[in-house]
Amino acid sequence: MDLLLDVNVAIDVCTKRAGFYEVADYALAKCKQSGGRIWLYTGSVQTLEYVARAEIRQHMNQAGKDLTARQIEKLTRQMLKAFAADKHWMASLAEEGNVFDSEDPEDEQLVAALERFKHGDILLLTRDERLLNLNDSRIISPQAYLDLDIASKSIDFIDLKTQQDAIRPQLEKNIHRVLNHGQYVMGPEVAELETKLADYVGVKHCISASSGTDTLMIAMMALGIGAGDEVITTPFTFIATGEMIALLGAIPVFVDIDPRTYNIDPAKIEAAITPKTKAIMPVSLYGQCADFDAINAIADKHGLPVIEDAAQSFGATYKGKKSCALSTIGSTSFFPSKPLGAYGDGGALFTNDDALAKAMREIRVHGQEKRYYHSRIGMNGRLDTIQAAILLAKLERFDWEVEQRSKLGERYSELINKQSCNNPQLNIVTPYVEPYNTSVYAQYTVLVKNREQVQQKLKEAGIPTAVHYPVPLHLQPAFASLEQGEGCFQISEALSKQVMSLPMGPYLSESDQLKVVEVLI
Repeated sequence: MDLLLDVNVAIDVCTKRAGFYEVADYALAKCKQSGGRIWLYTGSVQTLEYVARAEIRQHMNQAGKDLTARQIEKLTRQMLKAFAADKHWMASLAEEGNVFDSEDPEDEQLVAALERFKHGDILLLTRDERLLNLNDSRIISPQAYLDLDIASKSIDFIDLKTQQDAIRPQLEKNIHRVLNHGQYVMGPEVAELETKLADYVGVKHCISASSGTDTLMIAMMALGIGAGDEVITTPFTFIATGEMIALLGAIPVFVDIDPRTYNIDPAKIEAAITPKTKAIMPVSLYGQCADFDAINAIADKHGLPVIEDAAQSFGATYKGKKSCALSTIGSTSFFPSKPLGAYGDGGALFTNDDALAKAMREIRVHGQEKRYYHSRIGMNGRLDTIQAAILLAKLERFDWEVEQRSKLGERYSELINKQSCNNPQLNIVTPYVEPYNTSVYAQYTVLVKNREQVQQKLKEAGIPTAVHYPVPLHLQPAFASLEQGEGCFQISEALSKQVMSLPMGPYLSESDQLKVVEVLI
């Protein structure tokens, strides 16, 4: 549970005010220990400085120290800066400004700010008797807070809150810029993002789009894939991969996976090629790229384009090259839980082919070559400007996050494998990453026996898990017309009964990770 500090409590701690400091300081320590965040309201900055300056002046007078006004001002700001260093700033919203009918406008702003949070997620910590007498369960004194039984923060499957805390100033600035210029569709942030993403991946063109599902359709439309055509892909993936093929009237032709990497097995692709084959669409699953040298060699032999479904692997590398730069077209997703995630849907396409880039740009805007001139059939597949603004803020920290994902993934494997060596009966298989690959661990997925029992054990300890994916595409009712029942793709079927994903993300703490492993084993 988070705390929003009233000025009086902030000053109690900041200036170590006699009679109040210890209780307030203990309250803040308790909040941190339970995993809560401590907030300061930006609208209170002026009052904070005014009250702190008066408090320091009184301290100096009592100590017989004669400081100038300038010296006190400098000392006050240094002290407040140090106090705020590990706190979070809550921006003042326009709605919270019209409080002049209130008996105490500043207090009214703090109460109004609580409305942004779900009940039970935050408390206003104060000594103000007027506020405490409102009988609002969200308003509490430091002593009463110390008497509360506060549950420790649960482990998130992916922690997006801590990421937001780290980038909040730039995030808010970017969002407000969009709100102010008003270009909500194809605004300047979209072009800026595309340029930065193309540079990051190392290709000529990036075409942003509305989702990582739409990007697959746009890519295939640009390649002219349609009714009756065949596209080779894996059955062990999210349904969007096969779904987009089917929506175009084409036929997904499934090829089983490598039992170590869970990606499509290149050795089985050529046998699936027919005169109707128009493309190969490997999925870089769980954050690791498929074997693109082998796949591209087969594709080149047969004159086929390759589309990398890199929804989970943005930021990963294959033999030193970035995911999305490994094939004819790379496609990724910015769904919030992805390695680079927006606050809603989004995606992008990457290519070095000028003609394909032109086609994909047109397709995402209804096939429009110039205003109201449509040279081809397209769709509404644009990325919202506000999502581009959010992604720009996140991109600044992305290299660090990729590095953290790699470290945490490797640490998971080390911890689990160490225990497995001591107890061979555990039967837990950790992810295998090819020596020429790096993984962004979009999911940290292990193989376990008795998956439901293991999941229940973790759930009882407050640890969330997920299954990616419990039913291969060829066994989904949506693809029943393909008439491929059990036994057609045995590796995918076997792994679908054993895969289990653990909490993962760049902000997973080592202590939480250790807890996950201790419960798992």
